[in-house]
Amino acid sequence: MQNWFDHFGDDDNPCLVIGEIAQTHDGSLGTAHAYIDAVANAGAGAIKFQTHIASAESTPGEPWRVKFSRQDETRYDYWRRMEFTEPQWHELAAHASERGLIFLSSAFSFEAVELLERVGVPAWKVGAGETSNLPLLEKMARTGKPVLLSSGMSDWNELDAAVACVRQNNAPVAVFQCTTSYPCPAEKLGLNVMVELRQRYQCPVGLSDHSGVIYAGLAAATLGARLIEVHVTFSRECFGPDVVASITTAELKQLTEGVRFIETAMANPVNKTAMAESLSELKRVFGKSLVAARDLPLGHRITASDLALKKPGTGIPAARYGEFINRTLRRAVKADTLFSEEDFE
Repeated sequence: MQNWFDHFGDDDNPCLVIGEIAQTHDGSLGTAHAYIDAVANAGAGAIKFQTHIASAESTPGEPWRVKFSRQDETRYDYWRRMEFTEPQWHELAAHASERGLIFLSSAFSFEAVELLERVGVPAWKVGAGETSNLPLLEKMARTGKPVLLSSGMSDWNELDAAVACVRQNNAPVAVFQCTTSYPCPAEKLGLNVMVELRQRYQCPVGLSDHSGVIYAGLAAATLGARLIEVHVTFSRECFGPDVVASITTAELKQLTEGVRFIETAMANPVNKTAMAESLSELKRVFGKSLVAARDLPLGHRITASDLALKKPGTGIPAARYGEFINRTLRRAVKADTLFSEEDFE
């Protein structure tokens, strides 16, 4: 299990892009399977669900964060409708594996941890609301699997305690910068915090993004994020509380392609001198040379109006323009002729 996680601290390996489905499947197993195919087709490396067991994580009186559902009388009813059976979770994990995706699901109770352990998740993704739930973190960490912490609601003291809890139980840890705002505006993304997280905990860091656009993930990749998690939806017209903070599956493909493009660029620093030398022939084609602006007679003293700068760059370079003002011609020169050094006294 350690080997699965090791490469996230290595800049030579690709950043893991995680498509977060959450409840966008709206309780439909078929839709959940469709999202697996869509996320795989978009080129992401992992898919993440949320494993809710209403009776284990909530009381019937849990309040709505936002009353978005017309068909669920209570928040508790909604969580119950989002539940899948254990065999169904096994089916989802198997489908993800078949499509080459890492299968992840956030657990919100001891029972969910035990279920997902039987399913065989390779790591634990902890939602922002559970980062302070140290008993839950301890149960996850005791499996020895990596624990991926979301920091969306936590201050430094709470994060310090969470990271310490994971490490005291001998499990690897990674931390996501996250702002629990749906959608998250640019001024609240906190991309700078990724640097602080890396320095503070000496572990892989990432961005759990709720902006609803691909720009944040691309910026995070440039800043060295090893993991990028984004909410995904088929369409912004879909139903669910997370749709407003999601990118579409088509945009997920753009994001993954962009991340790979950035990684290639960052992994190949350019030597400016060597690059210029390699383009010398191209420069001769696109560069500008000193040419006669009109027909000029033998013995003519050159003025600025006699000179033009035109392609190709195979003659006297345009940068030497000032050197030839007031020089005298040794021969007559036709308009649009490239000057040579021998043309001047």
